[in-house]
Amino acid sequence: MGHCATLLPAFLAMVFMISVSAQAQTREPRKPETARFGNPTTIARQLQDLFYGVIKSLDKNEMVLEKTKFGLDQTIKLNEKTKYILDGEPSTFDRLKVGDQVWLQIKTDKKTGDMIAEKVLSGVIAPTIRK
Repeated sequence: MGHCATLLPAFLAMVFMISVSAQAQTREPRKPETARFGNPTTIARQLQDLFYGVIKSLDKNEMVLEKTKFGLDQTIKLNEKTKYILDGEPSTFDRLKVGDQVWLQIKTDKKTGDMIAEKVLSGVIAPTIRK
């Protein structure tokens, strides 16, 4: 009977501790007042619809991008309607170079499936995304 009297309170204390820790895990973590790296919805949402890559090769009719979301090199067609923006200012094709990080607004040709760049953004892009 002496062991039962000693073990019962220990067992009840262990059950209590387990139930308290289970309740603590079901609550949502406290949200920080300010995010560590700013509010992700202010910039990241603007980049969601853009196609990112690093220029691997470049000519007047197309560019090949590496480090894309597909994990493979992607060929993007360029045409006379493609707009170029560098550091928030209108630019030209001639200012692009291999190794540049670019964000593209693209459309897909329904007949051929080619990706065609409508807008090529490079440099500091945040102020010019939706222009």
